[in-house]
Formats: sequence, structure tokens, C-alpha cells
Amino acid sequence: MGAGSAATSSAAAIGMSDNAASALCYLLGLITGILFLVLAPYNQNRNIRFHAFQSIFFHLGWIVFWIVLTVVTLPLNAIPILGAMLSILLHFALWAGGVAIWLYLLYKAYNGEKIVLPLVGPLAEKQAGA
Repeated sequence: MGAGSAATSSAAAIGMSDNAASALCYLLGLITGILFLVLAPYNQNRNIRFHAFQSIFFHLGWIVFWIVLTVVTLPLNAIPILGAMLSILLHFALWAGGVAIWLYLLYKAYNGEKIVLPLVGPLAEKQAGA
């Protein structure tokens, strides 16, 4: 019996499957990602660690994009109506895209599928030891 199966059986013993724990890593982004990296037995399961790290990196990236977009669109506010409308549209697009990716990751993790995002996925795999 390996370390991975011991973590799986102890996670199942307290009533939460690996799929549910993996999905919960995404639920509140940074908060639940960090929580599942700290709590045993979840922090010993490579799959759950991967989802926790990917959740953290994805949400940090989303925050960085939000800040960059805000800074870039600040000059647009100088243009009376069109600038504000364009700024709102760009912010909505970033929000909607982020929510869509977040829900997709949540759904796929719950169904036991491992989706590796382009930039943050390999970092998460490296950190999780997968």
C-alpha cells in the first residue's frame, strides 16, 4: 500500500472523495486552495495538491489580469461615453471568461478529470510533484 493510497483511504474515511476535495479546491479560489494544501490527509494526495495549486495560481493570475486591465483602461475614462462603455465591456469580458474557466475547472475536477491550464497548470504539476 503506497502513500497515495493511504491518503485516499483516509480521505474516504472522513467522508469526502478525492473528486469532491479536488472540486472544493476551486470553490473559493485562494482560500480553499490554501486550505487543502494545509489540511491532512488532503495535502498528501498529489491529485488534490495539483488542483489546490492550480486553483491558487489561476486565481492569482486572474487578479493580476484584473489589475492590469484596470490600469490600462484608466485613460479610457477620459473619453466621455465611449471610453467608459469600452472599459465596462472589457472588465465584463474578463469577469465572464474567468467565471467560465472557474466553473469548468470545478466541474471537471468533480468528475475526476484533470485539466491542465496552459501557463499555470505545469507550475501546479511541478509544485504538486505530479
